[in-house]
Amino acid sequence: MPSRISDGLNLRAHPVYSHNKQLDLNLVKELPESHAWTTSLKDDYPSLDLCNNVETVPVVDLHDKNAQELIGHACKTWGVFQVKNHGISKRLLDEIESAGKRLFNLPMHQKLKAARSPDGGVSGFGVAPISSFFPKLMWSEGFTVVGSPLEHARQLWPNDYTKFCDVIREYQREMQKLAGKLMWLILGSLGITEEDAKWAGPNEAFEGGSAALQLNSYPACPEPDRAMGLAAHTDSTILTILHQNNTSGLQVLRDGTGTGSGWVTVPPLPGALVVNIGDLLHILSNGLYPSVLHRAVVNRTRHRLSIAYLYGPPSSVKISPHRKLVDQGHPPLYRPVTWSEYLGTKAKHFDKALSSVRICAPLNGFGDAKDHNTVTVG
Repeated sequence: MPSRISDGLNLRAHPVYSHNKQLDLNLVKELPESHAWTTSLKDDYPSLDLCNNVETVPVVDLHDKNAQELIGHACKTWGVFQVKNHGISKRLLDEIESAGKRLFNLPMHQKLKAARSPDGGVSGFGVAPISSFFPKLMWSEGFTVVGSPLEHARQLWPNDYTKFCDVIREYQREMQKLAGKLMWLILGSLGITEEDAKWAGPNEAFEGGSAALQLNSYPACPEPDRAMGLAAHTDSTILTILHQNNTSGLQVLRDGTGTGSGWVTVPPLPGALVVNIGDLLHILSNGLYPSVLHRAVVNRTRHRLSIAYLYGPPSSVKISPHRKLVDQGHPPLYRPVTWSEYLGTKAKHFDKALSSVRICAPLNGFGDAKDHNTVTVG
């Protein structure tokens, strides 16, 4: 794992809240003012419940002969899709979920032994890194792994850390393989070949890529309509692969007008994984494949767990609109940027990050370059 990505993921712009402000959400019986976002989330951010006349997030079977075309359409129209027959075993998904539950079920004083360092550390336990952009705290806890989990696992379980480390490492290996496969399906849907993107390595390899693993816990909340699990945001990645347990909470913003627009819940499907487009793929596709705005809401009675694999390019590679997607009528919308550089930009500008690297406005309505400038919730 290139060290530069650790530098790029530095959280100095996102100070970790001091330990005395780290509530044990599993024990809280009433929503504290520090976590109360509004009188009702439904008043300001109406949610579209899934129903017969509302489109749902596309589901793609990777065994389908038309998988590449289906993924390309999902990327262009939604920025997110679910995949099945992806090759990740149910056994491994169950084990990573059990590892996450084991971690988050620890007493708070034990979890804080693996807290992110206050001087801008990346790996370890803490609140959502984007928390510093909001006046209220989020109803969630997180644990980030960049590279090896060994150091923090030893702090959490001094005499019994091996199993946790083994599961994390296996999950990282299998996710890297799947990310490579998905990346080439996505690039192929754009007409980009191995010869066009040599930095990506041979088909389905992506061995030079960089990644982080993010485990998220959303405890049952006494007033879920007034709390926010994770505020709305786009990912800084090329793509993110998410496993969620059987409790709903992930919502994506569906752009448009009428009954097909608004927040749409991504329902947990047994064995399926959620794939969402990040800002770097938005840039690489010259805005054709938009990074999706998403958030996590919480539940009154059920605990939700999710595991996100955040995938990016090699640390030294500059991502820019691909030459095959640029011509006289479709100029490049963004300047070249490395993942580390973009992460630093996101840490300063958050939802204005895409705008800050944009060099011109779209012509002829090509692409989706809205850049989420009007986002008020995250």
